[in-house]
Amino acid sequence: MARTVVLDFDGVIHSYTSKWQGVDVIPDPPVAGIKEAIQDIRRQYKVVVVSTRCFQEGGLEAVKAWLDRHEIAVDDVLAHKPPAIVYVDDRALTFDGDTKSLLHKIKTFKTWQDR
Repeated sequence: MARTVVLDFDGVIHSYTSKWQGVDVIPDPPVAGIKEAIQDIRRQYKVVVVSTRCFQEGGLEAVKAWLDRHEIAVDDVLAHKPPAIVYVDDRALTFDGDTKSLLHKIKTFKTWQDR
């Protein structure tokens, strides 16, 4: 079985510049260069897309349709994070073992779009 890389949908693949507009409303274009990056990653890894949209009725279908419309090929789309070698998410912190600064990092966190 191929090793898996998990990519979050909103903010990593879908540029999400319009922010949340509904489970099946995905109005924005892909993040620049993400299609090509995913193609490169898929040469060595299984690529799974996850989205909290998929927990709601119509969300899974909407994400798959958006990926198809933008001709972005992935290996699977899920609501939950499967085991993986790495998770790519625009709203994540890498835990570095420093518990003393964790609250500060949470309070001052910004996505790449907010910087």
